[in-house]
Amino acid sequence: MVCCLQSVIVLFVALRKARKQQQLISKRLLREDTQNGEGKAGMEIPTDPLSEQEVLQLLRDTQKGTEERKKSLSCLRQALQHKETQQKFVRLEGSMRVLIGLFTSSLADVQMEAAHCLHELSHSSDPAVAEACLPATSYLLTYLSGHSIEFTSPHEAVLEGLGYVLSQLLQAKEASIEIIPLVLDSALPQHMLQLVCSNLELGMGVAVEFAWCLHYVVCSCVNNALLISQGIMSTLVLLLLELASMVSKAVADGLELLICPVLRCLSNLLAEEMEGCNMQVQDERLLVALFTFMQYFLNHHLFIVQECLWLLNNLTADEPFFCSAMLTLDLIPALLQLLPCSRMVALLVLTVLCNIAEKGCAYCQQLHQKAVLSSLISILTLSDAEVAGQCLELLHLLFLHWPEAAADFFTQAGLQALEQHQHHPELQERVRALMNLATQPTAASPCSLVSSAAVPSSLP
Repeated sequence: MVCCLQSVIVLFVALRKARKQQQLISKRLLREDTQNGEGKAGMEIPTDPLSEQEVLQLLRDTQKGTEERKKSLSCLRQALQHKETQQKFVRLEGSMRVLIGLFTSSLADVQMEAAHCLHELSHSSDPAVAEACLPATSYLLTYLSGHSIEFTSPHEAVLEGLGYVLSQLLQAKEASIEIIPLVLDSALPQHMLQLVCSNLELGMGVAVEFAWCLHYVVCSCVNNALLISQGIMSTLVLLLLELASMVSKAVADGLELLICPVLRCLSNLLAEEMEGCNMQVQDERLLVALFTFMQYFLNHHLFIVQECLWLLNNLTADEPFFCSAMLTLDLIPALLQLLPCSRMVALLVLTVLCNIAEKGCAYCQQLHQKAVLSSLISILTLSDAEVAGQCLELLHLLFLHWPEAAADFFTQAGLQALEQHQHHPELQERVRALMNLATQPTAASPCSLVSSAAVPSSLP
């Protein structure tokens, strides 16, 4: 039995993967513009790219009276949806200076339209357009870091628009060198965090936009140590607890749009593996919040389940605190129920279970007691090679730390489930190693010397 286990250990050690998986930064899809294709009364919306002369005329019209200025800016905003018009706009001398001047005006409606124009430009994939937008960055930061009531402006639409523009700039190729250091050197991260957490009564839109801004700052990894030292993680945990409370009270319309970037921020910060990082999140209520989200959004927004599992993976990767809490709060049955949801969900669930099993015999004993084996046999019978491979890894850990689990597995039709994968080229060696255990006598595990009743309810 010892020799067989040693061969299994050698085989599986080579296949172990890093537990913490940092989420890839992804471009957000453009939000539908309610005014797309629809002009305001008396205003013609250009359907074709404008000529350079037409762009110049619109810029001149923005210097006229207030109504003419707003009308011209609205036309410019629509025109800047065309790549050719964007290129002509930035080539005109002084065009960005005029637009920034309008953005910094004292008229909220004019500010809003100018912000929309900046927003359209920020979507461009043309390096020349992106470079032309850079001078606007310092003005955005100055505006957002102001000290007036309700974070510089009572107009929610202006803040939401600015948040969206900033989120696009933070995704630019030059952002990590030219933009994000400016953000981190200012008070803006704290202001953004305040907006995300404290202004839900103003509307979800503002909180969502600045949550994505925080996400892109975190994903840049420019100076996450600074954000962590400022207590961002504990603040985000408290926000998730508040959002879970709202979900429990069925006040959840649109909350998934905010929950997603907040979960990503926290997941990526946990991937930093910095000293003191985990201490900011060690709260069992966070696990309850994650399972509240997963149960509520399971049928309509499966992506939230995946985001929660990514965070749960990072929480349980190295830290025994959350592995113990998963067992003492009896959350394993709820986790197992997610296995049939989708292939990606199954992989994430199995990864979390591996994180727990990796902690040793007491953890594997309790996983065994919570009927993990029957779920694994079911998923092995139906799953593809990648999911089956993760199942095999979990079985290896259970058999290694709690050999009694191997005996039970093979009495529950586990051998037949394994046989389905014995000819798969990527799995056959691991399957053969586990099947060999069926013919070996059960060895005593260190944990078997302690009665079940003596295993502490709260693991170290």
